[in-house]
Amino acid sequence: MKTNVTTLFLIVLASFSLQAQPGINYDESKVPDYVLPELLVTQKGEMITSVRQWENVRRPELMELFSSQMYGRTPDDAGIKVRYELLTENPAALGGKATSKQVKFIFSNGKKELEALLFLLIPNGSTGKVPVFVGYNFKGNHSTLNDTTILYSKNFALVKEPGHPDWERGCQASRWSYDDIIGRGYAVATMCYHDIFPDRPGLKDYSVVSLFEGYGTGSKAPDEWQAIGAWAWGSSRIVDYLATEPVIDTDKIAIMGHSRQGKAALWAGAQDTRFKVVISNDSGEGGAALSRREYGESIARVSSIQPAWFCRAFNQYRGKEQERPIDQHELIALMAPRAVYVASAVKDQWADPKGEYLGAFYAGPVYQLYGLKGLESDEMPGIHQPIMNDVGYHIREGKHDVTRYDWLRFLDFADQHFGKR
Repeated sequence: MKTNVTTLFLIVLASFSLQAQPGINYDESKVPDYVLPELLVTQKGEMITSVRQWENVRRPELMELFSSQMYGRTPDDAGIKVRYELLTENPAALGGKATSKQVKFIFSNGKKELEALLFLLIPNGSTGKVPVFVGYNFKGNHSTLNDTTILYSKNFALVKEPGHPDWERGCQASRWSYDDIIGRGYAVATMCYHDIFPDRPGLKDYSVVSLFEGYGTGSKAPDEWQAIGAWAWGSSRIVDYLATEPVIDTDKIAIMGHSRQGKAALWAGAQDTRFKVVISNDSGEGGAALSRREYGESIARVSSIQPAWFCRAFNQYRGKEQERPIDQHELIALMAPRAVYVASAVKDQWADPKGEYLGAFYAGPVYQLYGLKGLESDEMPGIHQPIMNDVGYHIREGKHDVTRYDWLRFLDFADQHFGKR
């Protein structure tokens, strides 16, 4: 018990230290005047006035900039093979409401193999194909539900020592409103993000990155992908598997990511149009929030995290947010014409809720090109007053977390865009 108390104390202390770091601005009056990069003006200074111009000219320009200057380039994965093994199937999950499956993903480059575990819940009694939410969990599939049949993944043992509280089943069940998701007729597919890229220094050899050509050669290319790129790639591999499940409607796939996985969800959504609804929850700097506001988490802070989340080229903008050729409203615009939702929390000032809202708001002109509806005002809505346009947003009471309130709004948004109401 003493070890667990000490561990919990250190977690709380680390969290407090994160929020109280010197040099982090939490004063709205100190937000500098800034000018955002023009969303609908090409690098040659030409105005974008049509969907065709956006898709053929401006969108590729922005994808290149985010690849080369921020998230890194996703390499060709033609040499990476994936096979699946169904480990368990339980038709009486959630008290008979769902069928659960546990599927082992085996990634191979012909010389080396790595494993990941997918936990899939499918609602019982559906008469047709069902939509699905895809999202990573932070503490293992076992953390999402108090169920002794859920398997532990290999990589989790690398990041958490024996006896750590994160081994407890259901320790983050509050972040996974399975009853609500299944009750609305959605499947949900989750995987521990450590299975794709362990989020602890010194474990890159256990990440999918280590399977790709050129790994281990000492490359320091400024645009080499790192953890966020790998997590985004892994999300797409989950979609590949879901396409093999006859009951899943692959035209109705939503991705939801929280915090660092909110960043990765946006990058995954930008690259993979199979995600028809993209949801970013409390994603902050490097996610939905505008860097140029210089509020809350900074580029210097987020680009210093190890193992690295962003490519090395991003480091040049430490303390130079105003010099970036891009900002996050342009990332959100890359989802168009697919639906995108951004969520914030009042007490999560580290993630800059206003910056997250404005990131979504300033993506609006691209949605207008498609005849769709973005956020209509640069004034944030009130607490618990969600906006459900083609670009959606809410801010709720509380801290940096995923709550049942969040999930109910995500389900409302998905219902609207998947034609369920």
